[in-house]
Amino acid sequence: MKKPTNNPKFNPSEILIKTDLTDAGLMLYLVEMLADRRHDTGYCYEKVPVGWQAIETSSIEAFVNGNTTLSTSESIVDNGFTSSFLFTCSKIKGQDHCFKWLSSLS
Repeated sequence: MKKPTNNPKFNPSEILIKTDLTDAGLMLYLVEMLADRRHDTGYCYEKVPVGWQAIETSSIEAFVNGNTTLSTSESIVDNGFTSSFLFTCSKIKGQDHCFKWLSSLS
């Protein structure tokens, strides 16, 4: 059990964090185009157990920039960032590559 804080200076407040990416739509389009192989390796056509789907994946590392805003009832902090991310697209038989997930490399 945590001991209650009797410090009158301690006043927990809400913190709001918001992150905006610069040109997110354009970035998504470029990642999908770069990750899409121009040739089909054929893996998505392999036979797999019933109920499963064979997929091909393709990844690309890209730098992303944006702005993060952290605000409390007392102050606001804006911070621009540029960071490297690994974007992964997948392809199912008969479909194009589509964006699935990303991982931060920082």
